[in-house]
Amino acid sequence: MQDGGTPQVTTKDGASLVSEARHDAVAVLTFMRSEARNSLSLDMLTALQSAIDRLSGERDVSAVVLAATGPAFCAGHDLKELTAHRRDEDGGRGFYALTMMRCASVMTSIMRSPKPFIAAVEGVATAAGCQLVATCDLAVAGAAAKFATPGVDIGLFCSTPMVALSRNVPRKRAMEMLLLGEMLGANEAADYGLVNRVVAEGEALGAAIELGRVIASKSPATIRIGKEAFYAQIEKPVADAYAYASEVMVRNMMHRDAEEGIGAFIDKRPPAWKGD
Repeated sequence: MQDGGTPQVTTKDGASLVSEARHDAVAVLTFMRSEARNSLSLDMLTALQSAIDRLSGERDVSAVVLAATGPAFCAGHDLKELTAHRRDEDGGRGFYALTMMRCASVMTSIMRSPKPFIAAVEGVATAAGCQLVATCDLAVAGAAAKFATPGVDIGLFCSTPMVALSRNVPRKRAMEMLLLGEMLGANEAADYGLVNRVVAEGEALGAAIELGRVIASKSPATIRIGKEAFYAQIEKPVADAYAYASEVMVRNMMHRDAEEGIGAFIDKRPPAWKGD
């Protein structure tokens, strides 16, 4: 499927939650709850989980871009939905636990997916929306994009966004965002390490797709091996990380794409990737 494509739509009451398009080997998932600032309702998380699971297994997809309609990339959890469940028999505890579990599943599925995920951020990304940006492997921000973990302002510390944030930016920067709840501009977010690149307003999606196309030009097997190894080693002590990474390098060297890539480099020709 080429540029544009036919959208894959998950609906609730006839309203699209997430749409899908293909740009060559790059899949674009677009959040469609602009009227709710693309907040992560339980249905939205379910739709996103379904799309991630499906795209992670598709051989013709090399990278996935997350984008959004409207003025916000994602405003975090749907506070109106969460508040409505305070009327539940248990005061909402069961629904809150389910929502947080579903959100954690989405985030870990992005990390564990063999496909690199790229956030294309225009507008604001706050709380769990900022968590989503931090969770993606790469992130591109339009110049007017803003980022925050402002839960402290409403008596709800951004504890789950903290997990992704603290693994992406220096500790003092993460605590500053979590304790103060202040908005960061796009350039500040880049300085913090939360986003990779800042582009002109309105150009984040195009830039993210181009990054996806660059990734698509590489060996799919090598990308898969490398992404898995990155997240596995980063939680290990240094000596254990080197031991693990050495094993991965040996396994990677034995793969036919490494043989082809090294041979192509020596022969000064383009590689012809063999795939899995």
